[in-house]
Amino acid sequence: MSKTIRLAISPCPNDTFMFDAMLNGRIDTEGLSFEVDYLDIEQLNGAALDAKYDVSKCSTALLPAIIAKYTLLDSGSALGRGNGPLLVCRKDFGAPLRRIAVPGEHTTANRLIIRLFDEIEERHPLLFSTIAEAVERGDYDGGVLIHEGRFVYHKRNLRLVADLGLEWERVTGLPLPLGSIVASRTLEGDVVATVERVLRRSIEYAFAHPMASRDYVKNHAQELDDAVIESHIKLFVNDYSLALGTEGRRAIAELTGLML
Repeated sequence: MSKTIRLAISPCPNDTFMFDAMLNGRIDTEGLSFEVDYLDIEQLNGAALDAKYDVSKCSTALLPAIIAKYTLLDSGSALGRGNGPLLVCRKDFGAPLRRIAVPGEHTTANRLIIRLFDEIEERHPLLFSTIAEAVERGDYDGGVLIHEGRFVYHKRNLRLVADLGLEWERVTGLPLPLGSIVASRTLEGDVVATVERVLRRSIEYAFAHPMASRDYVKNHAQELDDAVIESHIKLFVNDYSLALGTEGRRAIAELTGLML
């Protein structure tokens, strides 16, 4: 098989760690080649709504809106326990949160706020990497931090209000599905199956050779500190990334209402 796949992922360490081996010639890709774009999660969601890419990362919360265009892959998800977005505010903020910044309208983070904190009246989409600074300036009562931001907020004048992943687990008893990898329904079935095999092989290689991707990961990361990068990868890349399994699919169904 010889096929070029138009791929979109985030520049965050969990994605670059998982995709490194297949994008940088470390494994057999079974004839597949990749044209890759690196996009912020809400840009990825917008591209998925427009069906722009053959294979794409997206927020799991977006699946109901794109399920007619894309099929969920079994590998590559960001799903687990203790890995949720963090709702934060300034350390001196004492009033109820009414106006917060979220990393995009279609993100799982926004869906969690709607489900778990319905008293919050206004949710304003911002680029994820600008939220902490905006909250610190006082532009918003609080904000939801994702990706590397959840590991470094304590270095700012911010305090934790709630770990949305822990709140989700308390309410549902299930791991939290944050991000998914989807493949266009316009691709032939054998191509989708090959993509899934290659992606799983890439993740297996990453687990077996965890430092092989470090330069590639750092070239795209917001935070370059090795400890932050390692914490990010360990939190978001796990056995569910290799295969969703029954529990992973139950978690996605609970979040999205889809029967998978």
